[in-house]
Amino acid sequence: MRNSVKVFAPATVANVVCGFDVLGFAVNAPGDEVIMRMTGKPGVQLIKITGDEGRLPLDPDKNTVSASVQHYLEHIGRTDVGVEIELHKKMPIGSGLGSSSASTVAGLFAINTLMDNLLSNKELIPFAMKGEELACGYGHADNVAPALMGGFVLIRSYEPLDVISLPFPEDMYAAIVYPEVDVPTKDARQMIRSKILLKNAVTQWGNVAGLVSGLFMKDYDLIGRSMVDVLVEPTRSILIPDFYKMRALALDQGAVGFGISGSGPSVFALTKNEETARVITLSLQNQLKGLNINSLGFVSPVNKMGPVVLD
Repeated sequence: MRNSVKVFAPATVANVVCGFDVLGFAVNAPGDEVIMRMTGKPGVQLIKITGDEGRLPLDPDKNTVSASVQHYLEHIGRTDVGVEIELHKKMPIGSGLGSSSASTVAGLFAINTLMDNLLSNKELIPFAMKGEELACGYGHADNVAPALMGGFVLIRSYEPLDVISLPFPEDMYAAIVYPEVDVPTKDARQMIRSKILLKNAVTQWGNVAGLVSGLFMKDYDLIGRSMVDVLVEPTRSILIPDFYKMRALALDQGAVGFGISGSGPSVFALTKNEETARVITLSLQNQLKGLNINSLGFVSPVNKMGPVVLD
């Protein structure tokens, strides 16, 4: 059994436009890193956090990483184990890219590695969902499942939990832009209507089914036609500067589809190749620059691996 490990876990794009809380995919960058060491004293200690500008708690009961690790150790009956954790945030907090998810997944993958991989990555999902519940009040899996499993993931059911890996075109890329404006996840969720019209629900069901079918068939046209959200995007887009102008720019420059990543403010476009993704990313950043809004851009293929051991 090893005594220490360094782990990277990827950012994720949740919802994928029409699949609110049930669809997501992982990307290679950005992501978070966790360093975990065994200690002689039982219990979980969070000894260091970098890259968070002092925003995250060091209290092991209140931080998603340490709290999830504690839950894992209780589940496997190893409360005698002692670990200390360093969390290195390599991605923006509150970006809509699964920041809390990446941290939590890195921590769970690290402790599971130190425990000789007692559980599969898929079996770690419920523990990661506990972390999401601590972070935003609701234990959804559309970030943590793809972060743990890589690729595109469908959450068919939450009770009981039923998570399915989906195929996707091998050459698919994501262009991601994070405008540096504040859109807290809890506030974004509260904006969503609790009641919807049946005709809108039918439209959304069709789009989710179409997107899943398009991924299976590797049919970019069907994927693009299905990336339409009539339930959540009309409300959440209000919080994102020039959202519809950015969507028009992306589609004009060859994007397969465009939408909000998670609860925002990050936006993303799916493309057929890296070059198109880079052109779109730069174009979107220039649009935001014209509004005097700084942004971060990321270009990545769909991540196939999930979390990985770095050292």
